[in-house]
Amino acid sequence: MINLFIGLQADTLTQATTGALIENVGQATNEISVLEFILKGGFFLIPIGILLFYTFYLIAERFMYIHKVAKIDLNLMRDVKDNLNSGNLDMAVSIAERNGTASGIILKEGILTIGRPISEIESNMERATNIEIGQMEKKMGQLGLIAGIAPTLGFIGTIGGVIKIFYSISKTEDISIGNISGGLYEKMISSGAGLIVGIVAYAAYHLFNGKIDNFSLAIQKQILDFVNIIQRPNANKTK
Repeated sequence: MINLFIGLQADTLTQATTGALIENVGQATNEISVLEFILKGGFFLIPIGILLFYTFYLIAERFMYIHKVAKIDLNLMRDVKDNLNSGNLDMAVSIAERNGTASGIILKEGILTIGRPISEIESNMERATNIEIGQMEKKMGQLGLIAGIAPTLGFIGTIGGVIKIFYSISKTEDISIGNISGGLYEKMISSGAGLIVGIVAYAAYHLFNGKIDNFSLAIQKQILDFVNIIQRPNANKTK
C-alpha cells in the first residue's frame, strides 16, 4: 500500500514537472519582441512610421509657438491704458512691442493708428488679428491631412496582406485556420498603427484649434477694451 502511494505521488510529480516544462517551452516559443511584432506589419509601416515622427514634430513645434504667442497678458492692457491716459503714446507702443505676443502686436497696430477714425482703427486691428491667427494655424492643415492619410495607409496595407493570403491559399489550397489567422493578424498591425497615428494627429489638430479659438475670443474682448480706452481716454480721471 505504501509503495502504491509513493508510486502515485511520483507519477503526479513527474506529470506536473513535464507539464511545466512543456508550458515554459511553449511560452519561450511564442514570445516575440515588440520590434519583431511591429516589423511583421509589412511595407506600409514605413510611411506610417515617418508620419508618426513628423506628427510629433508638428505637435511640438505648434505647441511651443501657440503657447508663446497666444498668451493674453492682463497687465499689458493695464500698462497700455495708463500710458494712453497720460498721453505717452511712445511708451505704450514700446510696452506692446516688448510683450512679444500676438496681442501685443495687435495692440501696437491699434496704438499706431490712434487719431484716425475708430472704424479704421478697428479694421487695422482686425487685419492684424487675422494675420496672427493665420500664423498660429500654419501647418495645422498638415495635421488634419495626416489624420486622414495614416489610417488609410494602414487599411491599404491590411487589404494588400489579405489579398496575398488568399492568393497563397488559391495556389497551395491550404485553408488551415493557422495559415489564415497568422497572416491576417500580421497584416492588421498596419491598420492598428495607422489608426494610432491618425488619432494622435486628429486630437492635436482639434486641441490646437481650440486654443486658437480661445485666443480669438480673448483678443476680440481686448480690442473692445482698447477702443473704449481711446474713446474715453480720461474716464478714470473724471471719476
